[in-house]
Amino acid sequence: MSEILTRVQQGTHHDPFEWLGVHPAGNSHVVRAFMPSAESLELDGIGPMQRVAGTDTFELVISPEQRAQLPLHYRLNWVEKGSAERHSVISPYSFAPVLSEFDLNLFSGGKHLHVYRVLGARPATIDGIDGCLFALWAPNVKRVSVIGNFNGWHGLRHPMRNRGSSGVWELFIPGLYAGDRYKYEIRTSKDEILQKSDPYAQSTGLRPDTTSLIPALSAHQWQDNDWLEKRAGWQWLHEPMAIYEVHAGSWRRHEDGRFLSYIELAEQLVPYVRDLGYTHIELLPITEHPLDESWGYQVCGYFSPTSRHGTADDLRYFIDACHANGIGVLLDWVPAHFPRDEFALARFTGEPCYEYGEPGKGEHQEWGTLIFNYNRNEVRNFLLASAVYWIEEFHIDGLRVDAVASMLYLDYSRKHGQWSPNMYGGREHLEAMDFLRNLNEIVHANHPGVLTMAEESTDWPMVSRPTATGGLGFSMKWNMGWMHDTLSYMQSDPVYRRFHQNQLTFSQLYAYSENFVLPLSHDEVVHMKRSMLDKMPGDVWQKFANLRALYAYQYAHPGKKLLFMGGEFGQWNEWSESKPLDWIVSGMDKHAGLHNLVRDLNHLYRSNPALYAFDFNTEGFQWISCDDTENSVLVFLRKSLHEFVICAFNFTPVPRENYLIGVPSAGDYVELINTDAAWYGGTNLGNAGRVEALARPHHGFEFSLRLTLPPLAGLILQLAAT
Repeated sequence: MSEILTRVQQGTHHDPFEWLGVHPAGNSHVVRAFMPSAESLELDGIGPMQRVAGTDTFELVISPEQRAQLPLHYRLNWVEKGSAERHSVISPYSFAPVLSEFDLNLFSGGKHLHVYRVLGARPATIDGIDGCLFALWAPNVKRVSVIGNFNGWHGLRHPMRNRGSSGVWELFIPGLYAGDRYKYEIRTSKDEILQKSDPYAQSTGLRPDTTSLIPALSAHQWQDNDWLEKRAGWQWLHEPMAIYEVHAGSWRRHEDGRFLSYIELAEQLVPYVRDLGYTHIELLPITEHPLDESWGYQVCGYFSPTSRHGTADDLRYFIDACHANGIGVLLDWVPAHFPRDEFALARFTGEPCYEYGEPGKGEHQEWGTLIFNYNRNEVRNFLLASAVYWIEEFHIDGLRVDAVASMLYLDYSRKHGQWSPNMYGGREHLEAMDFLRNLNEIVHANHPGVLTMAEESTDWPMVSRPTATGGLGFSMKWNMGWMHDTLSYMQSDPVYRRFHQNQLTFSQLYAYSENFVLPLSHDEVVHMKRSMLDKMPGDVWQKFANLRALYAYQYAHPGKKLLFMGGEFGQWNEWSESKPLDWIVSGMDKHAGLHNLVRDLNHLYRSNPALYAFDFNTEGFQWISCDDTENSVLVFLRKSLHEFVICAFNFTPVPRENYLIGVPSAGDYVELINTDAAWYGGTNLGNAGRVEALARPHHGFEFSLRLTLPPLAGLILQLAAT
């Protein structure tokens, strides 16, 4: 037995095309096939093939005349061992290499933004023959094979062709179709046999199934050209943006516990969000993940929409429906880490491949996950192409990048001695910084109007400033400082709030250092933190009043807005990914009133430039009174070029009668929002909808208003049009 045949038989040959297929043999040719499950085999139209003794290789020497008659892509017919059933297939080993050197070199350099069109499983027609082209990056291994329901999951039936130093393997298999299930079997450099899902899979089985699926070609006809054109010229810095954060698996469910499909979400979630007045939906990760309890943050399929809710085209339908209703779609995206699941990216080649090799750099000890190797071209390319994929193939309007702080610091969640400094002796993760800058440059250069938002919880400077000036290049940053301070203040007993008013005023010292989003997110209503409503102090009435005041304060404060689902109607229970929101309470009394307030806040916010035009600029904000700590009252102006509104808050349960505040202009001021209105579930205390300015100087202004400040409430007033 020749050495090559032995290697094919043992599954250690890096290029089976060297032996299999048609090869010269003196003045003739020999046709070889490796069929470990075949009892007998014939070359279609020519005759039976003979088994090489002691092997699973069949071969047939053919004459020049027979060679001339043999199709380029010949067919093999066989009978399975232990079965009389006959099978027939065109030989995969009759096809030339498909992937171009240009694609391979671009990928090796980390610059192939559309590599998802090259790697993975792609239905294809080659020389008029339908099938699937498989391509995988798996460097420094002995063999890679395609295994699936089409070959009995046998690792030696379809070994792939190695494409040299690129580390890429490829194989075109005729006769496969969308929906066929597959994985890759990898023989490592140490002869360990691994079975891995496809990192570039665009379709995946429903968990707990971890197999990859050959994707169907998209049949969706996009209807959102007008939306995309408008988005490209969108001046988002000076436009309203209110985000409804959604976990698709638990917003609603069927009565039997089944998830809503993407189609059903389009039918139910989209009109709900439109009625509430939100500009965007932000989806917790819908990239494929094996564990419901991870909420999607431990991703195994960076190019695969989770099959929990349907197909990729179903997701496209949902996004199209959002755009048709004037709603943008943001995707939570996780380039910071990935899980240790054996079927996925971890130790993909038996050695660290997608992750760093050293534990002090490659493991998140706190989360039990692995950290991407941002220093490796192919890994950076994998992540960059994932971002481009969701933007281009699904028309996603923005990426919220998860856990950015964990990427930026080498010592994140590590004790002394558990990390190594960078080349300059610092704790900054230079490679991750470069990756994030590259990501933002690519998104903003190629997709104007698409946003990137950083969940960054530290005081890292210039997160949302251009890379050309030394920033990280994000569009916006979540304002975690505002969120923590504000919630801390609101959770305190009103009796003691006079000692903590700085928690509300402090944000003005840094509010314009970044382009901020004000998040009241899913992270604040889990892990014993209690729901937004239950966080609030006092009896039931005070809890609702406090929460109404908080929401009004969020909308009055500079910055874009974000609220997690369920907060809009005051769910009592903490959020759980395992069950739907408590919709039963949503239409009840004060819950319905809270819902009314959120809707009215959104519609006021979107229609009044004073509340959004200068979100990121000091021109848009001016204190009227920030030092009345004894009464826990805050009053300030929000301004656009031509308009202003008065925002007044009483954070105690004591009504403030005849409370004097200075205002810039004479005239009547109309109550646009009074969170104590009966429509919102309040006591209906206020100013009868209108109050006239007095010619009395106060707070540095020539005029003043004598207001009734309702208990635990916020007012937004505007000068009436003349």
